[in-house]
Amino acid sequence: MPPANTGFASVKLPAALVDQAREAAQPMRRSVAGQVEYWATLGRIVEHSGLTAQEAQTAIAGYEAAARRARSTESEPASQADALLAQFMAVENDGSLAQRVREVVASNRSKAGPAAA
Repeated sequence: MPPANTGFASVKLPAALVDQAREAAQPMRRSVAGQVEYWATLGRIVEHSGLTAQEAQTAIAGYEAAARRARSTESEPASQADALLAQFMAVENDGSLAQRVREVVASNRSKAGPAAA
């Protein structure tokens, strides 16, 4: 009988990458796996959206802040967090997240004036 699908898979990573993830994870209070997942998400958004790394990082930070707010106010933790994650993945997949981030960045640059461009 095959094992039940837990939604996770094991992968081998270079020890140096795991050490870098451990160092980066500590100040953000993430696990090593959470840090690697964060980097993978950031890379996926950048690669598929044409955003700069900073724009993608800002988008992910906004998502993580919304997720933290949802976790702190929810009465049904799993369902609300799952709904938020599903919404994030939907807008990531259809490109609207990247488009919204571009709009915000463009708006902020225009407010900052020519010196910020």
